[in-house]
Amino acid sequence: MELQSTLAITFARLSEATGLPWIWIALVSLLLVALLGHALIDLSLRKLAKAARASSQAWDDAVVSSLRGPARFAWWLFLLFVVAALLPPLTAWRPVGNQMLQVALVLLVPWFLHRLIANIEEALIRERLEDGTSTDKAAVRATARLLRITLWLVAALMVLQTLGVSVSGLLAFGGIGGIAVGFAAKDLLANFFGGLGIYLDRPFTLGDWIRSPDRSIEGVVEDIGWRITRIRTFDKRPLYVPNSAFSQITIENPSRMLNRRIYERFGLRYSDSRVLPEVIRATESMLREHEAIDLSQTIIVNFEAFGASSLDCFIYCLTKTTNWVEYHAIKQDVLLKLLAIVHAQGADIAFPTRTVQLDGAAGIDAAAAPGQGSPEEAGE
Repeated sequence: MELQSTLAITFARLSEATGLPWIWIALVSLLLVALLGHALIDLSLRKLAKAARASSQAWDDAVVSSLRGPARFAWWLFLLFVVAALLPPLTAWRPVGNQMLQVALVLLVPWFLHRLIANIEEALIRERLEDGTSTDKAAVRATARLLRITLWLVAALMVLQTLGVSVSGLLAFGGIGGIAVGFAAKDLLANFFGGLGIYLDRPFTLGDWIRSPDRSIEGVVEDIGWRITRIRTFDKRPLYVPNSAFSQITIENPSRMLNRRIYERFGLRYSDSRVLPEVIRATESMLREHEAIDLSQTIIVNFEAFGASSLDCFIYCLTKTTNWVEYHAIKQDVLLKLLAIVHAQGADIAFPTRTVQLDGAAGIDAAAAPGQGSPEEAGE
């Protein structure tokens, strides 16, 4: 009231001095003050934004950017309140205006927090992109979305309280109704919390290749929703998996592999036993000199066992790349070089054989007996 009286006296004196209606003087003065205040707010925010950009922190830029709209709105809201207090024709509407003003002031804080959450969300994603690390956009965006929903639910309750609605009764009714809805929508809630678990634990994200040894699930993740996750299989069919399933099955994420393994067995003929040590030595040397093999990982080339028709050996190593196509090209190159080493030693890869030793006519008759096979049979 003191402010109203002071302004009224000031405008009355200006009206007497200029001969103009005091209402015109009041409106023009308030408009000039409004424009001046608007300019000062913009100037202050620009200086704060410049100082925030000079710092190494990202959160201060988000705060300053979030203040711009709410600060301007709060200033104009204050001026509308002053105008409503000065103009006599608006006296009857003053209680409604005061209530609307209170609602607007209550909404100012959620508006600022909504903008702050959005700015921090974009800053986090942009910062991770610049670092070259996994952005995990789904987790960041889902968390921000959940915060915004919670924020506006609380804001709605505060507005209802400001308008005189009993929030306690509404909360009690919501609690009872929530129990009933929970039983009716059990599967829906299970999928919702399953999706929340994916966002928080992050076993996979958009673009990852995942598979499950428990279920027939394999493909590339295209979308992680609140109820289902869409996976594109390798034959390009969309696969829709309820989020609750991921809390009950084992998930492999080959996209996060550090290396791919080459583990192959090969066998030499028994007649090549003299060159076996040289084949093993040359093969291991070839792997250690191969530019696509990770030398920091285990490399093994060993003679393993005496097979039924071969000297069994194996090679074990890991590639630097995890790309599926590149891996197979590297594996092919390694096997071709292994074959060249074997041939260079005058040896060859063994294949299943059977040798029949004949000992005179008695051996021939025995070999030709029913169920024993023909004497000409020398292998399969």
